[in-house]
Amino acid sequence: MANRTLATAGVLVDGPSELRPWRRVLTGLALIAVSCVAVLGCRSAFVTWLPREIGRYQDYEAARPCPAGAPAHAYEDCVRTVRFTVTDVHAGAGTKGDHSATVTGSPFWNGTVDFGDWDPLLTALHKGDRVTGTVWHGSVMTLAKGDARQSSIDEPRDEPQMVAVAGTFAALLAVLTFVFGVILLTGVGGPRLQARVRWRPYGMRLLITLFTVCFAVGLICVWTGVPWWLTPGLSALIVAVAAVVIYHPGPPRTADTGR
Repeated sequence: MANRTLATAGVLVDGPSELRPWRRVLTGLALIAVSCVAVLGCRSAFVTWLPREIGRYQDYEAARPCPAGAPAHAYEDCVRTVRFTVTDVHAGAGTKGDHSATVTGSPFWNGTVDFGDWDPLLTALHKGDRVTGTVWHGSVMTLAKGDARQSSIDEPRDEPQMVAVAGTFAALLAVLTFVFGVILLTGVGGPRLQARVRWRPYGMRLLITLFTVCFAVGLICVWTGVPWWLTPGLSALIVAVAAVVIYHPGPPRTADTGR
């Protein structure tokens, strides 16, 4: 969204000092609007999304096995073991976004179970196979056959780092677009400072850096078990260093220096 806003605003090759005043004002207002949306996204990630994901995982880990006997309701706070029969499987290695198994034979939870990948279980399943599923809060969490067990996309995961970096990306994007927007809107600093908020090279490089750093930090922290509350600081520090590198080479080009 920020990419398109910057590009369509005309901050591509020419510096903002070359924009007409009305267009510079509209560009600044658009960037500030993007900043406000990013702030709301950041707040939603840290205030709503992150606590919900952490709480859901903790509830799942603390859930006890359901007592023996037929279930009375589909939604239960306990974890129930259920036997299913596979009626269909979609696990083609070349098929994106369709890794699922359709199961039947239970009182409430028959239907399609979606997975994030085709291994280790889906590729070994065939129509008519009997599998063991675990059910919690009305959804199938896992399917298993023999020694192969695979988690569905509904199973809670201990990966709050990715939510934290999503909120961090939104926060850094808000700062970037707000600073660019205010400089364009007010004209503060004159042509020299405004040349620093061109889409090319500065805006584009900073936006790519934000996304790349946050995504990489999130993945590394998930793989290594780094606590989620360290990811915002790590991401911001790396982005700050990258910003210094981006702005270091040579003075910015202004309207009167030519191309």
